[in-house]
Amino acid sequence: MQNALIIAAEATPNPLIPPVYDIVWSAVAFVLIFLVFWRVVTPRITKMLDERTEAIEGGIKKAEAAQEQAAAALDEYNKQLAEARTEASRIREQARADATAIGNEVREQAQADAARITANAQAQIEAERQSALQSLRAEVGTLALDLASGVIGESLKDDAKSTAVVDRFLADLEASQASSAGEH
Repeated sequence: MQNALIIAAEATPNPLIPPVYDIVWSAVAFVLIFLVFWRVVTPRITKMLDERTEAIEGGIKKAEAAQEQAAAALDEYNKQLAEARTEASRIREQARADATAIGNEVREQAQADAARITANAQAQIEAERQSALQSLRAEVGTLALDLASGVIGESLKDDAKSTAVVDRFLADLEASQASSAGEH
């Protein structure tokens, strides 16, 4: 029986081990599929992966370049902002200096105008004083002549005599005023 089992076992194929012709044809099909895959599909997949890698690396390089440009633009902006602040400060200082200079100039102009107006007023006062003195001398001279004519009893209508008498009288009057002012 054992022999019968062994013979029966040899006669029935093992379901786990395929026949040789299946293994050969499967190997041929596998090699053909492998060659097609290796020659056609693998280069296409490799090419596609290389393109994706280049695209990703290109995107990364573009992003880095954009980031560098943004950093450079930010630095430039900060530099321009600092320059603008410096310029604004310089303009403010210049405006203050100009305002001070204009104020000083206006003040000097006002002082010059005030001095000129004061000088004109003093000159006008002096002119009016001289005019008043002339008018007063003439009137005092006329009164003095009339008074002297009445005291002396003779007419002093002679211009030379009357002018000499009036001048002497006024000189004596000024001398007496000067001496009385010196005593006080």
